[in-house]
Amino acid sequence: MVSNQFFEKQGPFTLKKIVDLIGCKDDFSKVDGLNINGIESLVTAKKNDMTFLNSIKYKEISLNTKATACITSSNLSKFLPKNCIKINVKNVLFSVTQVSRMFYPEADLDYPDINLVNSTEVTNKYPGVTFGKNVLVGKNVLIGKNSFIGSNSIIESNVKIGFGCVIGNFVVIKNSLIYDNVHIKDGSKIGIKGFGFIPMKERNLRTPQIGKVVLEDGVEIGANCSIDRGSVTDTIVGKNTFLDNLVHIAHNVKIGQNCIFAAQTGVAGSTTIGNKVIVGGQGGISGHLNIGNNVKIGGGSAVLSDVKEGTQVIGNPAILLRDFVKLRKKT
Repeated sequence: MVSNQFFEKQGPFTLKKIVDLIGCKDDFSKVDGLNINGIESLVTAKKNDMTFLNSIKYKEISLNTKATACITSSNLSKFLPKNCIKINVKNVLFSVTQVSRMFYPEADLDYPDINLVNSTEVTNKYPGVTFGKNVLVGKNVLIGKNSFIGSNSIIESNVKIGFGCVIGNFVVIKNSLIYDNVHIKDGSKIGIKGFGFIPMKERNLRTPQIGKVVLEDGVEIGANCSIDRGSVTDTIVGKNTFLDNLVHIAHNVKIGQNCIFAAQTGVAGSTTIGNKVIVGGQGGISGHLNIGNNVKIGGGSAVLSDVKEGTQVIGNPAILLRDFVKLRKKT
C-alpha cells in the first residue's frame, strides 16, 4: 500500500529511531540515518520500506522482497536478499506492532467517525442513488449510480461503493472499497478492525490494522456477516463470490472468484483461497493456509492444513473425502 486513504500516516522515521524503539542491539551505525517510509508486506514493500518475516513458510516470497529493511529473527534472516537490512529480534510480531504504531498511531482501535451526516443533507452529491431512512454518510464517500443504501446503515469516510450496489439495512461499511453490483444484506459489518493482538505477560497488546477490505464485482454478502480489514495487506473477496449469512472472514484473507460459502463458515487470518471453492455450513478454515482452486469442503469440517487444487475434504480434522468414507464404513 503506497498510500493509505483510511488512516493518517506518520513518518518517515530514521532507521536508528526504529531500531532504538524495538531494542535491537546490532550495529547499524553506517545506515542509521536512512529514512524508512513505512511498514509493508513482503510482497508490497519497496525501496525505503520496512517489512517483516516471522515464518519459514514465506521464505520463497521473502527471498524476492524489495524492502530496504526487514524485522525478523536470526534463524530466518538467511531467507532475505543480501542487500536487505536484517533487524533480528526475539519477538518479531511484537516489534512489528511497535513499528506499526509509530506509523499509524490511530489504527489499533475503531474510533467512531465524527464526520457522519444524515444522507438527507448530501443527496445532491449522489445522483441516481436511493437512500433509506436514517442513513449516515462520512466525508469523501463515493457511491455509484443505481445503488441503494438501506435504512439505518452507516457508510464511513473515504469508502467507495460502485454502480448498481444494494446495501441492506443496519449495515456498517468502513475502510473498504466496494466494486460494482455488490449486494450486502442486512446487519453485516464490513471493514471492521481485525482480531490482531500480541499476548504479553501482563496484558494483550493490540496490533494496528492498517489494511482495507475489497469486495470485487458481483460479490454477495449475506446477513450478519463480518469481514475484517487487513492488518498490513488487504482482505479481498473475489469477483462473483457469494457468502451466506453469519460468515466471518478474518484479516488479510484472500478469496478467489465464484466461491460459495454456506452459513456460519469462518476463515482465520491470512489464508488464501482459490477460485470456485465451496465450503459447507459451519466449515472452519485455519489461518495462514493455501486452499487451491475447485476445492470442496464439507459442512462442519475443520481445515487445519493446505488443500490441493480440485480436492474434496470433510471431517474434523478435515481429510480426503474418500478416506472419510472408508473410515465411516469401518465403524
